[in-house]
Amino acid sequence: MNQYVTGTAIRELREKNKLTQLQLAEKLGVSDKTVSKWETGKGYPNITLLEPIAEALRVSVTELISGNTVHNANVSANMLRSKFYVCPICGNVIHSMGEAAIHCHGIQLSPPDVEPADERHKIFVERIEDEYYIRIDHSMTKEHYISFVAAVSSDGIQMIKLYPEGNAEARFKIRGVRRFLFYCNRDGLFYSDPVKERKE
Repeated sequence: MNQYVTGTAIRELREKNKLTQLQLAEKLGVSDKTVSKWETGKGYPNITLLEPIAEALRVSVTELISGNTVHNANVSANMLRSKFYVCPICGNVIHSMGEAAIHCHGIQLSPPDVEPADERHKIFVERIEDEYYIRIDHSMTKEHYISFVAAVSSDGIQMIKLYPEGNAEARFKIRGVRRFLFYCNRDGLFYSDPVKERKE
């Protein structure tokens, strides 16, 4: 673990939850002097207390350790607000419907910014009966490739994992698709909307 809970995080979360040091201490079975030591940086809570502290302060252990509260405004679970997290070590792709605190291989991941498809990342979309056939004009070498392609609607997501030395193409059911997303392992996440589809 390369991070540990800070006294500042404990104090801010305690105050946000309108708890005194004594009230927090009573919830945890420690003294208020102990809580004061944590908050002033003169001591750290034992690792066995992390889960009880997180529960008392109404956050996850990950949020407690990172000091970043996840504010998930995506209460309607609209899939168009989806976020993708890609591990730079193993290439693992993790999807969430809103903000999340995601770790892989000990690294806290951030969702990449989504950019419109450009000349170096051309996407061709063809409608064939009840499917979209997607092809991306991109190399698929071991060093530079498209990692995944996704078709997103307001209530669902279809995702295809791609691999180096394979083909940068995929097929998706048309039902409600409003956006295509694809990830280049060097240049990041791109999107294209069906209304702007380009055909060969």
